[in-house]
Amino acid sequence: MACLLNSIILDLIFPHMKLYKKNDLIIIENEGRYFQTRTDWDELVNRKDLFQYLLQRLSDFEATSAPDPDTAFDPPIQNQEIWAAGVTYYRSRTARMEESKDAGGGTFYDKVYHADRPELFFKALPQRTTGHRGKIRIRKDSTWDVPEPELTLFISSAGTIEGYTVGNDVSSRSIEGENPLYLPQAKSYQYSAAIGPCLLVRERVIPRDATIRLHIIRKGQDMFDGNITIDQMKRNHEELVDYLFREADFPSGCYLMTGTGIVPPDDFTLQEGDEVRISITGIGTLISFTEKKK
Repeated sequence: MACLLNSIILDLIFPHMKLYKKNDLIIIENEGRYFQTRTDWDELVNRKDLFQYLLQRLSDFEATSAPDPDTAFDPPIQNQEIWAAGVTYYRSRTARMEESKDAGGGTFYDKVYHADRPELFFKALPQRTTGHRGKIRIRKDSTWDVPEPELTLFISSAGTIEGYTVGNDVSSRSIEGENPLYLPQAKSYQYSAAIGPCLLVRERVIPRDATIRLHIIRKGQDMFDGNITIDQMKRNHEELVDYLFREADFPSGCYLMTGTGIVPPDDFTLQEGDEVRISITGIGTLISFTEKKK
């Protein structure tokens, strides 16, 4: 409770904005007021000092009303790639070691957790990504599937962290556990990524005591509920961004999922029709519904 109160107090002290995307419309929330614009998404957000730029431009945007709470928003993305970092929390290290021990790959995850170089991998393109109240997919050829709730950074093409969103790195633990070399198939497939409901742009960095919560509901019943604070990460955000940008250019900026520290028990697997809620202090709640390809 103390961590949550501290984060709320910091949000009140340090100004921030939220950008929601719906078709070609961008809705901007700032201090209880709402504005809208049809400006190109990439042109609007891909810049250094994004918060100050938006603050200076608010008067150029059209005032509007607050969106309906049940609005299904598009993912806050246009031409950005989504990348992801793995084994950044101790709990994730333990889970990866457990799922791959029979294949002899368990030691790899322990080595990555303690290594200087982080695990970074490509996750999704915009057309494989869903937004708030969208459908995420469970692979038909998988027997063990989980959501992975992750604080997700928005990084400008200059390599600066300019915003934050909620990310869901949907994963097949059965495929990855069979062989670590199957990671791309376990992680990168159609609708395996969800981000939203908005892009949070802050004057200061997100508080280290911000809480990530994962809540899974099946047919009205609670199946799992867990949380962790982002200060439990072994690596800092700037370190991950540095490695990502060492030999890659992102002309429109990019997103980076920073890893998960919440892992459902080994006897849990997603089923079609599950409701997955991921909340992060100060950003909001990303809601997704599971499906399988027909």
